[in-house]
Amino acid sequence: MTDTSLATLAEAMLDAARKAGAEAADALVVDGTSLSIGVMNGALEQADRAEGIEIGLRVMVGPRQASVSASDTRAETLAEMAERAVTMARLAPEDPTIGLADPEQLSEARDGAGLDMLDPTDDPDPAALEDAALRAEAAALAIEGVSQVQSANAGYSRRRIHLAASNGFSGGYGRSDFGLSCVAITGEGLGMERDYFGDGRNHAADLMTPEEIGRIAGERAVARADARKPKTGAYPVIYDERISSGLIGHLLAATNGSAIVRGASWARDLLGEQVLPAGLDLVEEPHRPRTSGSRPFDAEGLPTKRRAIVENGMLTGWTLDLATGRKLGLPSTGNASRGTGGPPSPSVGNVTLTQGDQSLADMMAEIGTGLLITSLIGSSINATTGDYSRGASGFWIEGGDVAYPVNECTVAGNLRDMLLSIRPANDARTHLSRVVPSLLVEGMTLAGA
Repeated sequence: MTDTSLATLAEAMLDAARKAGAEAADALVVDGTSLSIGVMNGALEQADRAEGIEIGLRVMVGPRQASVSASDTRAETLAEMAERAVTMARLAPEDPTIGLADPEQLSEARDGAGLDMLDPTDDPDPAALEDAALRAEAAALAIEGVSQVQSANAGYSRRRIHLAASNGFSGGYGRSDFGLSCVAITGEGLGMERDYFGDGRNHAADLMTPEEIGRIAGERAVARADARKPKTGAYPVIYDERISSGLIGHLLAATNGSAIVRGASWARDLLGEQVLPAGLDLVEEPHRPRTSGSRPFDAEGLPTKRRAIVENGMLTGWTLDLATGRKLGLPSTGNASRGTGGPPSPSVGNVTLTQGDQSLADMMAEIGTGLLITSLIGSSINATTGDYSRGASGFWIEGGDVAYPVNECTVAGNLRDMLLSIRPANDARTHLSRVVPSLLVEGMTLAGA
């Protein structure tokens, strides 16, 4: 559908809501297409294509709300959705914090101009995606020591959204995503180890070549051959750049308004306090071009803007939508997100952590002995206390260099203490939504051999 068609459909949903008795409403329309190709042993293994439109309607009757969704855009369906939503809302519990934004709060940006998230070229041919996956597989198999390739996948998707509300907001934008990945295996039987590499971009022309992706996946897998358990004890740990954003993700989750409202956050008393070392900033950048987490406005039509979540190590505020902000007596930070099936909730898109001045190699040389984590599995994290324990694999460091690959170990600590001790390297990939370099964490507990 065209942008105009999406806007017309959203307005039709609002009209249906008014006729059904809603006092206020917002409507979300998502139109998308996707294609995924997988190969194995030099042949096509799977091909999945999906096309469709999803619609969501949220209605408010006094201090009550309800949401419904569908994939049928006929007029009779819109009327039925609206009637059902209003009936549900009248039976819902009261919540004085619900409600649309005031008109003067709304974003002036109503499209994705300047964000450059939508590739203007034609959709890729399935044969081209298959060829890219086959080339990645071949490149991985060409690495000496690779016994097989578990999977090589190429895919793309395009999505257009339009949000309209009875407060006068109406806006939409599009985004495309292209991806290519490869998982390689070394060894046989119980001695098998695997690793991966992949790349994802808004524009196909920005993707790394299949040969690069396959080569890196193969080299990573071979480096993991003959992995063993590391030593048990307290050691410095480096979270490799490929997984370090997860550590920052725990801070983002703990400072999310939903967790703060519930009191289920280890950071609930840390507003204005030190949460990262001095000199480090964690900045949200919703207008970064060609980045998957960018957006011109949030899911309530509020403007998005650059925001320092942490400045010079100090926590400056929570991540809020309108409802969580009202519960806390604070304004929204323009971070509402939603799908078609429910009301908004706060979330963070693009973030950037201050990079350091050391390379990963320099950081390894400095610590001498410790663990470089390249993969995490499982999770035992207490969101209220911050107690942290995860299964890990990677490489043991001796004398500042990689000594041998490791697996089947556990790293443990407390998130507050861990984040206060982090030191960043300078190796973050700046095209990612979360720009986070490798992170050194001092004194974690390792359980291995």
